[in-house]
Amino acid sequence: MVSTPPGRVGTQRLMERHGIRPDTDLGQHFLLDENLVDLALRMADVGSDDVVLEIGAGLGTLTAALGRAARAVHAFEVDRRMEPALAESVGGMSGVHVHWGDCMRTDLAALDPAPTKVVSNLPYHVATPVLVESICDLPGVTDWALMTQREVADRWLAAPGSRLYGAPSVVIQLACTPRGRRAVGREVFSPRPRVDSALVALHRIGPGPDDATRAVVRAAFSARRKTLANALGNAGADRDAVRRALRAEGLAESARPEQVPPQAYPSLARAIGPLGGAG
Repeated sequence: MVSTPPGRVGTQRLMERHGIRPDTDLGQHFLLDENLVDLALRMADVGSDDVVLEIGAGLGTLTAALGRAARAVHAFEVDRRMEPALAESVGGMSGVHVHWGDCMRTDLAALDPAPTKVVSNLPYHVATPVLVESICDLPGVTDWALMTQREVADRWLAAPGSRLYGAPSVVIQLACTPRGRRAVGREVFSPRPRVDSALVALHRIGPGPDDATRAVVRAAFSARRKTLANALGNAGADRDAVRRALRAEGLAESARPEQVPPQAYPSLARAIGPLGGAG
């Protein structure tokens, strides 16, 4: 029998002990290297006063480490097959609250105590929605450490002018600055994903953008091949007002959405007013 070092869950052992095979339809790729768990906690600067939100608790490898380090943990999991393994991992940790269900169908703002950090090995298909929602709806969250697909991380951090720069890039960069990034190989997961991963740390520098700004960003990138004036004009904005707002920001009237830096979008939203009507 393989022994598990103190302070370690032993992901492979738990899988074998409970007869669990990952369900890739749910985006399950269990993290085998628990050194990366420790790194995630350091990147998010998790301390004894923190309340941590974890999406995709799985076998509890990360959950248990968070439970030892933080005051409280809200761990979400949709797969009830994980229940025995998760109970073994976090059994006796009174500060760990396991929520069975889809976090995207939950009012995260109602969690009590309110989260201050988000640390997760995220299923790739929910990674961006989870990050954006936590930025905009959980103002008390100051730091994130998230494992996700490398290309998803590239989109989060993409600069204006990049083909990867889009609506999520704008929303995320308006509120956060990157604190660190670590490339993660496929071999540290079971099963091995078909894509490379990255562990990304973000720190909040401001509130999430307001509804008006997010509406302008969505409208802009829904027609990213058009000029911004035409993209927003199609969404009901006055094209001349958009052009004037671009000039005020020192940008060309013919600028396309991917050429406009994040910090210009709130100013544009204030200048053109609410979207709606025919363009």
